[in-house]
Amino acid sequence: MDAPPIQYAKTADGVNIAFWTLGEGPPLVILPNVFGSHVQLEWEQDDRRTAFERLAQRATVIRYDWRGMGLSQRDELGTYAEAASLDLEAVVDQLALQRFALYGTHFSGEVALSLAGSHAGRLSHLILSIPPFADSYFSRLAAIRPLLERDWELYTEILSRLMMGWDSSLAAQRAAWIRGSHTPSSFPSTLDPLADFSPEPLLATVQTPTLILHPLRSERESRIARALAGGIAGAHMVGIPGWPTGSSLNETVVAAILDFINTAPASPGAPIAAPQVDISAVRTIVFTDVEGSTALNERLGDEGARKVLREHERLTREALAGHGGSEVKAMGDGFMAWFPSATRAVECAIALQKAFAERNRDVGARQRPKRGHEEESRRDVASPLRPAPERRPDTSEPIHVRIGINAGEPIAEGDDLFGASVIATARITAQAGGGQILASDVVRQLLAGKGFSFANQGEHTLKGFDEPVQLYEVRWREEEP
Repeated sequence: MDAPPIQYAKTADGVNIAFWTLGEGPPLVILPNVFGSHVQLEWEQDDRRTAFERLAQRATVIRYDWRGMGLSQRDELGTYAEAASLDLEAVVDQLALQRFALYGTHFSGEVALSLAGSHAGRLSHLILSIPPFADSYFSRLAAIRPLLERDWELYTEILSRLMMGWDSSLAAQRAAWIRGSHTPSSFPSTLDPLADFSPEPLLATVQTPTLILHPLRSERESRIARALAGGIAGAHMVGIPGWPTGSSLNETVVAAILDFINTAPASPGAPIAAPQVDISAVRTIVFTDVEGSTALNERLGDEGARKVLREHERLTREALAGHGGSEVKAMGDGFMAWFPSATRAVECAIALQKAFAERNRDVGARQRPKRGHEEESRRDVASPLRPAPERRPDTSEPIHVRIGINAGEPIAEGDDLFGASVIATARITAQAGGGQILASDVVRQLLAGKGFSFANQGEHTLKGFDEPVQLYEVRWREEEP
């Protein structure tokens, strides 16, 4: 789809505001993001363009740049809330919108709540992602602040990786987007006011039907979402699995927004029903990894190690087949698989660990020396007249497997899966020990009340991810409490 044409609206104080519109349906105004707002450059980002196109299937999407950012007039910043109100009014008045829905994305939460209070008569719906006070970017921003004036390009490159994940293929695009949105002076002037923002005074002023979207990523974010929902009368709260930090709107978020803004109250003044969120696009990803596979290869040689690892492959494929898992690929000493259900994924992981435990007990029993075996061995070694018997590598080795489980919306290309949720699963697996199952907090929340036992393993820093993640051990041994 071609990029929509850029239009301009003039504010009451004479500032030119760039905007575009796309699609048909109830009007949905998406607020600019203070980290970056450039209505042309963001169309070149694959994830954002795709999200806008999907929203436009059932809504009229309206995007604009705040003053001082992107393609809007760059020599004006103005007082935060007052300027934001003037910018919004200029765009909706130019489009002659009497009523519209307003979506406050990450890092525009202060403005969204302020506008909801001052524009209650014109707002049909309010949608909020967890706003900036729910994230911990500010301490990291302070750490790299010295780069801001010395090397703007390097600063934005590092910042984009803090937002998207260090290994993200989208990080370079985000860095260019930030540079196109800001100057080294405008960036801190728009972001700094958010560091001390407290939403509580604004919540009671919101009279618009409200939907609060939050990632099922950490208990902290869930707690903040509950506090917001509790402070806004009649607000709905929806947790979204597989919504990583820094990402654009995934399919589940788009569906929730469209369902919400296309729902009218049963009668004037009645509350709007909560959106029916379909999480069918969410996949639960499982990695297995044989502990000590390198040492195994050194001890038994290539052929002997392969015989042992084939046992791992056999038992893993049997468990996947028995629990509805789809094998993505085998990697010699590990597997990558996915499940349409978090329940089946964890059940499969438990069954797999039990299968390895039973096999290891059998191997141990076979390896115990039989009566007379040691004496026979001494005779074999001591006799100079008889050559020593040929020794072959003992492939009856115990197999200890670590398993990591995560949930998200990976990118599917052919039979393979890619994306942040896949990378995170591999990193979670690396944190586990042999015989252990580690799951992300997303998985734990999806399985709440379903009879599984979890032990909190605390926060872990995963390579390539800016925020530490909470991990939980899945208890599977019968003797575990």
